[in-house]
Amino acid sequence: MRNIIFFIISVLVLMACSGPADVRISHELPAIYPDYIDVSIPVNVAPLNFMMRDSTDKMIVSIEGSNSSIIVRGNGKISIPVKKWKTLLALESGKSLSIRVTARKNGKWIQYNPFKWHVKSDSISPYLSYRLIEPGYEVWNKVQIVERNIESFDERVIADNNLTDGTCMNCHIYGNQNASLSMFHLRGKNGGTILNKDGKLRKINTKGNGMILNAVYGNFHPGGRYAVFSTNIIIPELHALKSERLEVYDTASDLVVLDFDTNVTSTQPFLSDSTAFESFPVFSADGKWIYYCVAPAVPLPDSIKSLKYSICRVSFNAENGTIGLKADTLWDAKKMNGSVCHLKTSPDGRFLLYTVADYGTFPIWHREADLQMMNLETGEIDSLKIVNGPNSDSYHSWSSNSRWFVFASKRDDGIYGKPYFCYIDSTGKAHKPFVLPQRDPSKYDNLLKSFNIPELSDGPTPFDAADIERVFWDQEAERVK
Repeated sequence: MRNIIFFIISVLVLMACSGPADVRISHELPAIYPDYIDVSIPVNVAPLNFMMRDSTDKMIVSIEGSNSSIIVRGNGKISIPVKKWKTLLALESGKSLSIRVTARKNGKWIQYNPFKWHVKSDSISPYLSYRLIEPGYEVWNKVQIVERNIESFDERVIADNNLTDGTCMNCHIYGNQNASLSMFHLRGKNGGTILNKDGKLRKINTKGNGMILNAVYGNFHPGGRYAVFSTNIIIPELHALKSERLEVYDTASDLVVLDFDTNVTSTQPFLSDSTAFESFPVFSADGKWIYYCVAPAVPLPDSIKSLKYSICRVSFNAENGTIGLKADTLWDAKKMNGSVCHLKTSPDGRFLLYTVADYGTFPIWHREADLQMMNLETGEIDSLKIVNGPNSDSYHSWSSNSRWFVFASKRDDGIYGKPYFCYIDSTGKAHKPFVLPQRDPSKYDNLLKSFNIPELSDGPTPFDAADIERVFWDQEAERVK
């Protein structure tokens, strides 16, 4: 009875907008953008505003749950009122919403088949930081790190290299998704690794004794005292083939642990010699293991397609900050005939999420790059078919409850990366992902920037771009040993 009443109300609203008119019933789903058809969403997400790209000039959208409903009208776009949306999600947590789109095209109304939004009671870490950057190599020095509130459309710039002499900035990551512990790298003469601990900012020159260069890819130990880094000599080059664009590879890379309390680095000989390239290290959730990628050294760039990285792990002792003497291989590149990068362990310790490409460690321009997830308890690997798109799916970050992760995907056009969210249920099953909602759904068409290195956190960072400017120009970089 409730569905019938709601349908009658929708028709009455439609007639009030346009006068009596025939409504053709279509058995097709509406061609909406972004693709929010049958997706799982967190209970604390901002409204899923969308649009039609065809000749639609008016829309009426009904969003119906078991306990509440909303009717929204628009032209080619639908903007759902934030307050009504939050009330609706709170009432429908753990349930599914039915969305029906009625659109007017060329003076005629069409009612499409309804689709679902599955509202998960598992919330997502509410803040997302990402680097906004043009998807090319010519304008790398026009970069901002932006923080977005996922529960609303509020965003702010937390680092801007217009204020830091145009230097490159990258790799903003958190410790345990905690905004009071984070870091990123500022390059250049006055640069260093910017460490945020409880709002106090330190600038650290991370090139310790024996290191080939400064720290690059890193991850915090759960205790916060240590971080594990790779130190890399990175070479960008253009492909000669028209079908491929930019390739980035290491000609040398090692692995080190940095103690932030003493500014001392440590490693092991097998992690810092010239026979292998180590990269993308991360700690396990309990801090007892370091997972990392490693490939045998090959002549570059001639043998670039033979450069394939495996997944290994080595023990770590947080009491004395020492790395184990022997590594185990968890994912063998030769057997799998692929190459792994961007390792991330889930906070609950169950899963290891990573990117697989045909070769190398720079999947952004590899169309074949996909995400995979290893169950660390059983060793089983999920190819995440429902998650991956036709173009590169790469860099990712977990929510603090291990129920969600965000990743960068170029599925729309193969050029611009956008942040997508995926739900992992209690059984470890992945659900269809959805892109970060925007107040104006055409923003992705008009913003000629990639959302690079998306990272989730449970709160806002305690600094902004002005603080980073001050540290860059006025603060001396600490040295490490």
